[in-house]
Amino acid sequence: MTENLLPKTRLLIERSAFGQHISEFCTWLQAERYSAWTTHLHVLRLEQTLPMMRTAAPGELLGAVDLATAFDSSRGPQTRRKCAAATRRAYMPFLQSCGRLRRDMANDRFSALLQAYHRHLSELRGLSESSRGHHAQTVFAFLAHAVGPQQQLSVITQIDVERFVARRSKEVSRHSMQHVIAHLRAFLCYCRHHGHIEVALDVIDTPRTYRAELPPKALPWSTVERLLASIDHKSKSGWRDHCVLHLLANYGLRPSEVVALRLDSIDWAAGTLRVIQRKTGTELLLPLASPTLKLLQDYLEQDRLHHTTVDSELFLRARCPFGALRHFALNDIFEKRMRLAHLACPKPSHVYSLRHTFAMRLLTRGVGVKAIGDVLGHRRLDSTCTYLRLDIEMLRGVALEVPTLRRQGGRHA
Repeated sequence: MTENLLPKTRLLIERSAFGQHISEFCTWLQAERYSAWTTHLHVLRLEQTLPMMRTAAPGELLGAVDLATAFDSSRGPQTRRKCAAATRRAYMPFLQSCGRLRRDMANDRFSALLQAYHRHLSELRGLSESSRGHHAQTVFAFLAHAVGPQQQLSVITQIDVERFVARRSKEVSRHSMQHVIAHLRAFLCYCRHHGHIEVALDVIDTPRTYRAELPPKALPWSTVERLLASIDHKSKSGWRDHCVLHLLANYGLRPSEVVALRLDSIDWAAGTLRVIQRKTGTELLLPLASPTLKLLQDYLEQDRLHHTTVDSELFLRARCPFGALRHFALNDIFEKRMRLAHLACPKPSHVYSLRHTFAMRLLTRGVGVKAIGDVLGHRRLDSTCTYLRLDIEMLRGVALEVPTLRRQGGRHA
């Protein structure tokens, strides 16, 4: 695939002492949809960095610490540091795909234990790679902060565990702490059953959380209108961002549902949008209003159809690596556009506030709760009933009257 590279990139590969390795990196970058110019920049920085890494042995493993040291540009300007970090982030998954990325353990003393526990989670418990990664993050942090440099795992106490839990609770929310404690319990239980610790330390209280304990974070509709009106279509990704936020606010779609939309999801003749609801797996056919159809048509003509790509998704990334948008990118778009519009974001800010706004707008217009739940794709009705708590006018209508207090002799009766 090197024929698609820039001439100066091919010349750099030919002259480099690491030509074979860099050529493999180029092939990986192209497969990941990086542009030719971005590929050249990554290759240029990597060629300058490779002499500082231990790459003499063809199959030698490299760890995150080795890469951080080699790509360290702390003495240069901020732009150079950002560029070096970007190349390091691209180089790490390449090494992982080649089987040359070494997992840095929280402590080398526990490398054998961690590897055995990883096999336990994979082979015995059958956890997915993502779940094993979350377990590993908690265990690494626990071994790094709860077990001292000269301390053995067998002598840790309940106080050490509680101290780590208290430290971690200051960094994450109560909902996240439930997962942290579940990971910690599983690891301590494993350690006891395999003789690494002698006492039961897995009896840890978990914070209580309640379903719908917090009200939805709906925005005033006037704020949403100001947000959409503030987007400059001439700015980078202006048309795309406007369409994305418009669909979220006016149709209550989930971020995962928006990024899954394809070019053929729109039926222009019927004026409908076909959406696959993520939680229920059902197909929803939404009628599109005339302003929405006009906005989508302008987006296709002014932006989307100018991208020479084989992707069929409706919304694409604006930066390398190119391809379809990811659902977590929509929150970045929301925060960016709120910031540029000088609008106050709810704390904590999340793009889901537009979905809450859509539900509240339907509720205040008299739409039934069941109909709202069907449009939102809720599995259970109580998920939709959460929005009833924010309909102040409706609550006033069902409130009980307070009996009038009568005064008798200067005192309340």
